[in-house]
Amino acid sequence: MSGNNNHHSNGYSSISPNRVERLLRERRRRFDRALQLTDHHHHHHHHDHDHDEEFLESVLNEVKESKEGRARAYRQRLLVVANRLPVSAVRKAEDCWQLEISAGGLVSALLGVKEFEAKWIGWAGVNVPDEIGQRSLTKALDEKRCIPVFLDEEIVHQYYNGYCNNILWPLFHYLGLPQEDRLATTRSFQSQFDAYKKANQMFADVVNSHYEEGDVVWCHDYHLMYLPECLKKYNSKMKVGWFLHTPFPSSEIHRTLPSRSELLRSVLAADLVGFHTYDYARHFVSACTRILGLEGTPEGVEDQGKLTRVAAFPIGIDAERFIRALELPKVQELIKELKERFDGRKVMYADFYICLISRRLDRVDGNAFPMMPMRIGLAVTESCGVCPNILVDARRTRQ
Repeated sequence: MSGNNNHHSNGYSSISPNRVERLLRERRRRFDRALQLTDHHHHHHHHDHDHDEEFLESVLNEVKESKEGRARAYRQRLLVVANRLPVSAVRKAEDCWQLEISAGGLVSALLGVKEFEAKWIGWAGVNVPDEIGQRSLTKALDEKRCIPVFLDEEIVHQYYNGYCNNILWPLFHYLGLPQEDRLATTRSFQSQFDAYKKANQMFADVVNSHYEEGDVVWCHDYHLMYLPECLKKYNSKMKVGWFLHTPFPSSEIHRTLPSRSELLRSVLAADLVGFHTYDYARHFVSACTRILGLEGTPEGVEDQGKLTRVAAFPIGIDAERFIRALELPKVQELIKELKERFDGRKVMYADFYICLISRRLDRVDGNAFPMMPMRIGLAVTESCGVCPNILVDARRTRQ
């Protein structure tokens, strides 16, 4: 398999704690023996003392090298695999691309991952059918530590607009399946699921071509539920994690998905499965036990002696980043504008609040609820909507 290098070949120090302990014990014996020497053997004592100093210095150097080696090893490579790259690409010429940083939720969530040397693998959001364009975009993205997966328009339509956004997204938010896709025998569902598996395999091919021994592969969201199994088929020892950024429905809801068993088993191929909350993790374990007949444990799900760990990892926000943003001139100007716009509002027996709400314009995001404050009159709600990160034609269809 391509790209598999051993970390020992990179010059990392691998001295074990047991080796350090033996060296220190030997140094102590030498030092005690030196103290027992008489003045008659002063010259010999001086020689041993010098030798002990040299020996101690060598031990300390080995310990230092060990710590430095472990520090380098700790910053191991992390391959983040998501449907979209954290940058958007715009083609300016045949071999020229303009890249802009995206402001998606996944990008924000991963800003705090700094202890790894990370590379991001995903779709660049554009169709690049020609080889010149693919080479030039790959080179441009490499400067951003990004690796593209090239998907053609038909795959994107069936996999992303179809199976991901038409099947999994509403189902995971308890909206059920579209009426025409309830049965596995329907052609539209099957073609979308086939495209979903094909796209996930294309992601796996790119990951495998860049994987090096010791890398950690972190797969993200419902777009890549089939990916862990594809990766493990390449290399069973590959460290694979999968994290879901949406709710995971109860087993009763998940049971309605025709491809339920295949996707569950694929996710279980990962070493660690993560969710936002304990309830989502519990629903996943329950689906595995009730649908697949597997055994759920406090640590996760066990299948024929193989344990897949399942846990909740709530994602917070970078509070310091928001505090710093409050001091920006543009933000201060906006705050001043809002205060002036609503100046003079009087509310009896209550302070006046302005609530700024930013939401996706999506049917599952409850956009009507902010317009109905629980205590009418105590708040003015200023709401702004953010369009989902999808294609224009799909956006028009869903809104």
